[in-house]
Amino acid sequence: MPEPAGSRRGVTIVTSLIFVILLLLAIRWAGGFLKPVALALFIIAVTWPIKNALQKFMPSILALALTVISTIVVFVIFATLVIWGFSRVATSFVEAAWQLQAAYQGAVTWFGDKGISIASSLSDVFNVSLVVRTVRQITGQASTTLSFWLVVLAYVVLGLTEVDHLRKKLDVINQPGFASTALRIAHETARKFGRYMLVRTEMSAITGFLFWGAATLTGLDYPIEWGVIAFALNYIPFIGSVIATVFPSLYGVIQFENWETALMLFASLNLIQFIIGNYVEPMVSGSTLSISPFVVVFSIFFWTFMWGLFGTFLGVPITIALLTVCEQIPSLNWIAELLGGGSRKKARRGASQT
Repeated sequence: MPEPAGSRRGVTIVTSLIFVILLLLAIRWAGGFLKPVALALFIIAVTWPIKNALQKFMPSILALALTVISTIVVFVIFATLVIWGFSRVATSFVEAAWQLQAAYQGAVTWFGDKGISIASSLSDVFNVSLVVRTVRQITGQASTTLSFWLVVLAYVVLGLTEVDHLRKKLDVINQPGFASTALRIAHETARKFGRYMLVRTEMSAITGFLFWGAATLTGLDYPIEWGVIAFALNYIPFIGSVIATVFPSLYGVIQFENWETALMLFASLNLIQFIIGNYVEPMVSGSTLSISPFVVVFSIFFWTFMWGLFGTFLGVPITIALLTVCEQIPSLNWIAELLGGGSRKKARRGASQT
Protein backbone atom coordinates (compact mmCIF):
# COMPACT_ATOMS: atom_id res chain seq x y z
CA MET A 1 0.00 0.00 0.00
CA PRO A 2 1.61 3.31 -1.04
CA GLU A 3 2.41 5.81 1.68
CA PRO A 4 0.22 8.96 1.63
CA ALA A 5 1.81 12.05 0.11
CA GLY A 6 1.02 14.10 3.21
CA SER A 7 2.85 11.61 5.42
CA ARG A 8 5.94 11.67 3.18
CA ARG A 9 5.91 15.48 3.22
CA GLY A 10 5.71 15.47 7.03
CA VAL A 11 8.67 13.09 7.31
CA THR A 12 10.67 15.30 4.92
CA ILE A 13 9.93 18.43 6.96
CA VAL A 14 10.86 16.75 10.26
CA THR A 15 14.07 15.34 8.73
CA SER A 16 15.00 18.78 7.36
CA LEU A 17 14.41 20.43 10.75
CA ILE A 18 16.57 17.84 12.49
CA PHE A 19 19.33 18.38 9.91
CA VAL A 20 19.20 22.18 10.35
CA ILE A 21 19.32 21.88 14.16
CA LEU A 22 22.28 19.48 14.02
CA LEU A 23 24.03 21.77 11.53
CA LEU A 24 23.58 24.82 13.78
CA LEU A 25 24.86 22.86 16.80
CA ALA A 26 27.91 21.80 14.78
CA ILE A 27 28.55 25.41 13.67
CA ARG A 28 28.38 26.61 17.26
CA TRP A 29 30.58 23.78 18.52
CA ALA A 30 33.18 24.42 15.80
CA GLY A 31 33.17 28.18 16.38
CA GLY A 32 36.81 28.23 17.48
CA PHE A 33 37.82 27.02 14.01
CA LEU A 34 35.10 28.67 11.92
CA LYS A 35 35.28 32.21 13.36
CA PRO A 36 38.73 33.10 11.94
CA VAL A 37 37.77 31.46 8.64
CA ALA A 38 34.51 33.44 8.41
CA LEU A 39 36.23 36.71 9.32
CA ALA A 40 39.00 36.05 6.80
CA LEU A 41 36.44 35.33 4.05
CA PHE A 42 34.68 38.60 4.87
CA ILE A 43 37.96 40.56 4.66
CA ILE A 44 38.86 38.76 1.41
CA ALA A 45 35.49 39.67 -0.10
CA VAL A 46 35.94 43.34 0.87
CA THR A 47 39.56 43.61 -0.31
CA TRP A 48 39.32 41.39 -3.37
CA PRO A 49 37.95 44.19 -5.64
CA ILE A 50 40.87 46.38 -4.54
CA LYS A 51 43.41 43.71 -5.48
CA ASN A 52 41.54 43.05 -8.73
CA ALA A 53 41.72 46.74 -9.67
CA LEU A 54 45.40 47.09 -8.71
CA GLN A 55 46.59 44.09 -10.71
CA LYS A 56 45.33 45.74 -13.90
CA PHE A 57 48.20 48.21 -13.54
CA MET A 58 50.90 46.11 -11.86
CA PRO A 59 52.04 42.51 -11.34
CA SER A 60 49.71 40.29 -9.32
CA ILE A 61 52.23 39.72 -6.51
CA LEU A 62 52.71 43.47 -6.06
CA ALA A 63 48.94 44.05 -6.07
CA LEU A 64 48.60 41.35 -3.40
CA ALA A 65 51.32 42.94 -1.27
CA LEU A 66 49.77 46.41 -1.50
CA THR A 67 46.31 45.05 -0.66
CA VAL A 68 47.56 43.15 2.40
CA ILE A 69 49.66 46.10 3.59
CA SER A 70 46.72 48.49 3.13
CA THR A 71 44.47 46.14 5.09
CA ILE A 72 46.98 45.93 7.93
CA VAL A 73 47.38 49.72 7.96
CA VAL A 74 43.62 50.21 8.20
CA PHE A 75 43.40 47.81 11.15
CA VAL A 76 46.38 49.46 12.87
CA ILE A 77 44.82 52.92 12.45
CA PHE A 78 41.50 51.62 13.76
CA ALA A 79 43.13 49.97 16.79
CA THR A 80 45.24 53.09 17.41
CA LEU A 81 42.12 55.27 17.49
CA VAL A 82 40.48 52.97 20.06
CA ILE A 83 43.61 52.77 22.22
CA TRP A 84 44.16 56.53 21.98
CA GLY A 85 40.57 57.33 22.96
CA PHE A 86 40.49 54.94 25.91
CA SER A 87 43.99 55.79 27.12
CA ARG A 88 43.14 59.51 27.22
CA VAL A 89 40.21 58.95 29.57
CA ALA A 90 41.36 55.81 31.38
CA THR A 91 43.82 57.49 33.76
CA SER A 92 41.35 60.15 34.84
CA PHE A 93 38.61 57.54 35.11
CA VAL A 94 40.61 55.20 37.35
CA GLU A 95 41.87 58.02 39.57
CA ALA A 96 38.33 59.29 40.15
CA ALA A 97 36.68 55.86 40.37
CA TRP A 98 36.37 56.21 44.14
CA GLN A 99 34.02 59.15 43.52
CA LEU A 100 31.80 56.87 41.47
CA GLN A 101 31.81 54.31 44.27
CA ALA A 102 30.98 57.04 46.80
CA ALA A 103 28.17 58.35 44.60
CA TYR A 104 26.74 54.85 44.36
CA GLN A 105 26.90 54.36 48.11
CA GLY A 106 25.16 57.71 48.56
CA ALA A 107 22.38 56.56 46.24
CA VAL A 108 22.05 53.31 48.20
CA THR A 109 21.74 55.29 51.44
CA TRP A 110 19.12 57.60 49.90
CA PHE A 111 17.03 54.65 48.76
CA GLY A 112 17.49 53.05 52.19
CA ASP A 113 16.06 56.15 53.87
CA LYS A 114 13.02 55.81 51.61
CA GLY A 115 12.54 52.22 52.73
CA ILE A 116 13.93 50.67 49.53
CA SER A 117 16.69 48.18 50.21
CA ILE A 118 18.94 47.68 47.17
CA ALA A 119 22.42 47.44 48.74
CA SER A 120 22.28 43.68 49.14
CA SER A 121 21.52 43.12 45.45
CA LEU A 122 23.64 45.81 43.82
CA SER A 123 26.62 46.54 46.03
CA ASP A 124 28.37 43.34 45.04
CA VAL A 125 27.74 44.00 41.37
CA PHE A 126 28.82 47.62 41.30
CA ASN A 127 32.26 47.47 42.76
CA VAL A 128 35.51 49.06 41.65
CA SER A 129 37.38 45.80 42.22
CA LEU A 130 35.05 44.14 39.70
CA VAL A 131 36.13 46.70 37.09
CA VAL A 132 39.79 46.03 37.91
CA ARG A 133 39.28 42.27 37.56
CA THR A 134 37.54 42.77 34.21
CA VAL A 135 40.41 44.91 32.91
CA ARG A 136 42.90 42.25 34.01
CA GLN A 137 40.93 39.54 32.20
CA ILE A 138 40.85 41.60 29.01
CA THR A 139 44.59 42.23 29.27
CA GLY A 140 45.22 38.55 29.89
CA GLN A 141 43.47 37.68 26.63
CA ALA A 142 45.62 40.06 24.60
CA SER A 143 47.99 37.28 23.50
CA THR A 144 45.05 35.08 22.48
CA THR A 145 43.58 37.94 20.45
CA LEU A 146 46.93 38.53 18.74
CA SER A 147 47.17 34.86 17.82
CA PHE A 148 43.62 34.96 16.45
CA TRP A 149 44.39 37.92 14.18
CA LEU A 150 47.62 36.32 12.97
CA VAL A 151 45.62 33.27 11.91
CA VAL A 152 43.07 35.53 10.19
CA LEU A 153 45.88 37.40 8.38
CA ALA A 154 47.36 34.12 7.18
CA TYR A 155 43.97 33.04 5.83
CA VAL A 156 43.52 36.40 4.11
CA VAL A 157 46.91 36.24 2.36
CA LEU A 158 46.33 32.65 1.24
CA GLY A 159 42.76 33.41 0.19
CA LEU A 160 43.69 36.45 -1.91
CA THR A 161 46.42 34.38 -3.53
CA GLU A 162 43.99 31.61 -4.44
CA VAL A 163 41.17 33.80 -5.81
CA ASP A 164 42.56 33.99 -9.34
CA HIS A 165 43.49 30.29 -9.34
CA LEU A 166 39.99 29.39 -8.19
CA ARG A 167 38.57 31.47 -11.01
CA LYS A 168 40.64 29.56 -13.55
CA LYS A 169 39.60 26.23 -12.04
CA LEU A 170 35.94 27.21 -12.33
CA ASP A 171 36.47 28.21 -15.96
CA VAL A 172 37.74 24.74 -16.91
CA ILE A 173 34.91 22.88 -15.17
CA ASN A 174 32.67 21.08 -17.61
CA GLN A 175 29.59 22.56 -15.93
CA PRO A 176 29.43 26.15 -17.20
CA GLY A 177 26.15 26.80 -15.38
CA PHE A 178 27.72 26.03 -11.99
CA ALA A 179 30.84 28.09 -12.77
CA SER A 180 28.90 31.16 -13.89
CA THR A 181 26.57 30.94 -10.87
CA ALA A 182 29.50 30.64 -8.46
CA LEU A 183 31.21 33.66 -10.03
CA ARG A 184 27.99 35.70 -9.88
CA ILE A 185 27.54 34.81 -6.20
CA ALA A 186 31.16 35.79 -5.44
CA HIS A 187 30.93 39.11 -7.30
CA GLU A 188 27.54 40.04 -5.85
CA THR A 189 28.57 39.09 -2.29
CA ALA A 190 31.75 41.17 -2.54
CA ARG A 191 29.75 44.12 -3.90
CA LYS A 192 27.21 43.91 -1.06
CA PHE A 193 29.92 43.54 1.58
CA GLY A 194 31.53 46.73 0.30
CA ARG A 195 28.21 48.58 0.47
CA TYR A 196 27.56 47.18 3.95
CA MET A 197 30.90 48.45 5.25
CA LEU A 198 30.20 51.82 3.63
CA VAL A 199 26.85 52.03 5.47
CA ARG A 200 28.45 51.02 8.77
CA THR A 201 31.18 53.61 8.32
CA GLU A 202 28.62 56.32 7.59
CA MET A 203 26.50 55.39 10.61
CA SER A 204 29.60 55.17 12.83
CA ALA A 205 30.73 58.61 11.70
CA ILE A 206 27.28 60.10 12.40
CA THR A 207 27.20 58.42 15.83
CA GLY A 208 30.69 59.68 16.71
CA PHE A 209 29.81 63.22 15.62
CA LEU A 210 26.59 63.23 17.67
CA PHE A 211 28.42 61.83 20.72
CA TRP A 212 30.99 64.60 20.39
CA GLY A 213 28.17 67.14 20.18
CA ALA A 214 26.35 65.75 23.24
CA ALA A 215 29.59 65.66 25.28
CA THR A 216 30.44 69.22 24.22
CA LEU A 217 26.99 70.62 25.03
CA THR A 218 26.92 69.02 28.48
CA GLY A 219 30.52 70.07 29.24
CA LEU A 220 31.87 66.53 29.54
CA ASP A 221 35.65 66.29 29.48
CA TYR A 222 37.38 64.68 26.47
CA PRO A 223 34.51 65.15 23.97
CA ILE A 224 36.71 64.30 20.96
CA GLU A 225 37.87 61.09 22.62
CA TRP A 226 34.29 60.01 23.41
CA GLY A 227 33.34 60.69 19.79
CA VAL A 228 36.25 58.60 18.51
CA ILE A 229 35.37 55.75 20.89
CA ALA A 230 31.73 55.85 19.76
CA PHE A 231 32.83 55.84 16.10
CA ALA A 232 35.08 52.80 16.58
CA LEU A 233 32.75 50.75 18.78
CA ASN A 234 29.73 51.36 16.55
CA TYR A 235 31.20 48.82 14.12
CA ILE A 236 30.15 46.21 16.69
CA PRO A 237 26.33 46.34 16.61
CA PHE A 238 24.47 46.76 19.94
CA ILE A 239 27.31 45.59 22.23
CA GLY A 240 29.69 48.31 21.05
CA SER A 241 26.90 50.87 21.35
CA VAL A 242 26.21 49.87 24.96
CA ILE A 243 29.88 50.19 25.90
CA ALA A 244 30.17 53.54 24.12
CA THR A 245 27.16 54.82 26.08
CA VAL A 246 27.92 53.46 29.54
CA PHE A 247 31.50 54.72 29.91
CA PRO A 248 30.89 58.44 29.20
CA SER A 249 27.75 58.28 31.36
CA LEU A 250 29.75 56.89 34.29
CA TYR A 251 32.44 59.49 33.69
CA GLY A 252 29.71 62.15 33.79
CA VAL A 253 28.64 60.91 37.22
CA ILE A 254 32.22 61.43 38.39
CA GLN A 255 32.75 64.81 36.76
CA PHE A 256 29.45 66.63 37.30
CA GLU A 257 28.46 67.75 40.75
CA ASN A 258 24.74 67.38 40.06
CA TRP A 259 22.82 64.34 38.92
CA GLU A 260 20.67 66.33 36.50
CA THR A 261 23.53 66.95 34.05
CA ALA A 262 24.75 63.35 34.25
CA LEU A 263 21.21 62.09 33.71
CA MET A 264 20.73 64.42 30.74
CA LEU A 265 23.98 63.14 29.22
CA PHE A 266 22.93 59.53 29.76
CA ALA A 267 19.51 60.16 28.19
CA SER A 268 21.04 62.00 25.21
CA LEU A 269 23.55 59.26 24.42
CA ASN A 270 20.94 56.53 24.74
CA LEU A 271 18.56 58.47 22.52
CA ILE A 272 21.26 58.79 19.85
CA GLN A 273 22.06 55.08 19.98
CA PHE A 274 18.40 54.09 20.08
CA ILE A 275 17.43 56.12 17.01
CA ILE A 276 20.49 55.27 14.91
CA GLY A 277 20.92 51.66 16.05
CA ASN A 278 17.27 50.59 16.05
CA TYR A 279 15.74 52.68 13.28
CA VAL A 280 18.12 54.55 10.99
CA GLU A 281 20.82 51.91 10.47
CA PRO A 282 18.52 48.86 10.04
CA MET A 283 16.40 50.83 7.56
CA VAL A 284 19.42 52.11 5.61
CA SER A 285 21.06 48.67 5.63
CA GLY A 286 17.80 47.02 4.65
CA SER A 287 17.05 49.39 1.76
CA THR A 288 20.65 49.48 0.53
CA LEU A 289 21.17 45.72 0.68
CA SER A 290 17.53 44.68 0.11
CA ILE A 291 17.26 42.97 3.49
CA SER A 292 14.35 43.25 5.86
CA PRO A 293 15.25 45.42 8.90
CA PHE A 294 13.84 42.66 11.11
CA VAL A 295 16.23 40.16 9.50
CA VAL A 296 19.14 42.58 10.11
CA VAL A 297 18.35 42.81 13.83
CA PHE A 298 17.56 39.08 14.17
CA SER A 299 20.80 38.04 12.46
CA ILE A 300 22.85 40.15 14.87
CA PHE A 301 21.24 38.58 17.95
CA PHE A 302 21.28 35.06 16.50
CA TRP A 303 24.97 35.07 15.56
CA THR A 304 25.85 36.76 18.84
CA PHE A 305 24.26 33.75 20.54
CA MET A 306 26.20 31.42 18.24
CA TRP A 307 29.67 33.01 18.26
CA GLY A 308 29.69 35.80 20.83
CA LEU A 309 31.33 39.11 19.96
CA PHE A 310 32.60 37.95 16.56
CA GLY A 311 29.09 36.74 15.74
CA THR A 312 27.81 40.23 16.55
CA PHE A 313 30.14 41.73 13.95
CA LEU A 314 29.70 38.97 11.35
CA GLY A 315 25.96 38.36 11.78
CA VAL A 316 24.77 40.70 9.01
CA PRO A 317 27.58 39.77 6.53
CA ILE A 318 26.78 36.07 6.96
CA THR A 319 23.10 36.80 6.31
CA ILE A 320 24.02 38.89 3.26
CA ALA A 321 26.07 36.00 1.86
CA LEU A 322 23.31 33.43 2.48
CA LEU A 323 20.63 35.62 0.88
CA THR A 324 22.90 36.27 -2.11
CA VAL A 325 23.23 32.52 -2.62
CA CYS A 326 19.44 32.14 -2.42
CA GLU A 327 18.98 35.03 -4.84
CA GLN A 328 21.24 33.47 -7.48
CA ILE A 329 19.75 29.95 -7.26
CA PRO A 330 16.25 29.82 -8.82
CA SER A 331 14.93 27.10 -6.51
CA LEU A 332 15.84 29.23 -3.47
CA ASN A 333 14.59 32.58 -4.77
CA TRP A 334 11.54 32.38 -2.51
CA ILE A 335 13.80 32.63 0.57
CA ALA A 336 15.47 35.77 -0.80
CA GLU A 337 12.07 37.28 -1.58
CA LEU A 338 10.68 36.34 1.85
CA LEU A 339 13.58 37.71 3.90
CA GLY A 340 14.54 40.55 1.59
CA GLY A 341 13.37 44.13 1.75
CA GLY A 342 10.51 45.39 -0.34
CA SER A 343 12.89 46.99 -2.85
CA ARG A 344 14.79 43.80 -3.72
CA LYS A 345 13.60 43.63 -7.33
CA LYS A 346 14.21 47.34 -7.79
CA ALA A 347 17.71 47.03 -6.28
CA ARG A 348 18.38 44.06 -8.55
CA ARG A 349 17.42 46.05 -11.63
CA GLY A 350 19.59 48.96 -10.46
CA ALA A 351 22.56 46.65 -9.89
CA SER A 352 22.17 45.13 -13.36
CA GLN A 353 22.07 48.60 -14.92
CA THR A 354 25.28 49.62 -13.14
